[in-house]
Amino acid sequence: MGPLWGIDLGGTKIEGIVLDSPDTMNVLCRMRVPTEANKGYPHILRQIQKLVETMMSEVGMRPSHIGIGTPGSLDPQTQTLKNSNTICLNGQPFLRDIEAVLKTPVRIANDANCFALAETRWGAVRTHMPDARVVFGVIMGTGVGGGIVVDGKVLHGHQGIAGEWGHNFLDASGGPCYCGRSGCVETILSGPALEKFYAQQCSVQRSLKDIVARAYKGTDPTADATIDRLVHFFGKAIAYVINILDPDAIVLGGGLSQIDILYERGAEEAALYVFNTHMNTAFLRPALGDSAGVFGAALL
Repeated sequence: MGPLWGIDLGGTKIEGIVLDSPDTMNVLCRMRVPTEANKGYPHILRQIQKLVETMMSEVGMRPSHIGIGTPGSLDPQTQTLKNSNTICLNGQPFLRDIEAVLKTPVRIANDANCFALAETRWGAVRTHMPDARVVFGVIMGTGVGGGIVVDGKVLHGHQGIAGEWGHNFLDASGGPCYCGRSGCVETILSGPALEKFYAQQCSVQRSLKDIVARAYKGTDPTADATIDRLVHFFGKAIAYVINILDPDAIVLGGGLSQIDILYERGAEEAALYVFNTHMNTAFLRPALGDSAGVFGAALL
């Protein structure tokens, strides 16, 4: 097998990478262009084309295949993209269109699946639990998503929604969700949701980073309450996943993965709801940082 080509299609940037082989992380080329989603769906396709053509010039070859990590996922029945927070992508035959534009076979998976795959093959799981067979990759940041890897392969599911724990119902206090439902995990555990809760309690707007820092200092009761709420609902929500999937390891990604307390108190809280006398699930910190998405896309 030749070099691996991957594209991470984000809301603000599109990143591309060429790796020399599936067995190493040796980067031959890495580039970015702005997504400019406000200019519409055809413009996004052109931006991907521009990126790939620039990368081809850089490495002096064209790809035989390209993996693309997308916000949202491909519906197996309609072959259109769905559940994307880059709204102009929803309902579009993205796979068909991008293959026509690039004139290259493409495989796509959502960004959480790419994260989970990269951390399994090259990141935290490989380092700490190389024999793990089932891995659940969590994205907790602006939104909440998840991806499942079984025996080194992404599990897409019959409807293309495997791992989407962010839109399970968690608690009515979360309020309306962009998906049209209410009380979803994302309405409680995302960064914006935590900032919103803090502001509702004390009428002061603070960033999540500031809230976490104030909670660690122990000088802000509202920050304490916000983090306590995060720990409680994280434990409850992730326990539902463990009860159904029973993964060997859970890798946390996204901005909230930097909150140390989730690996300690969060795991302890989850143990209260897991249907077992004890919990052996490993909670792992991400090892690849912002590279996980584009590396995972290349691995597709």
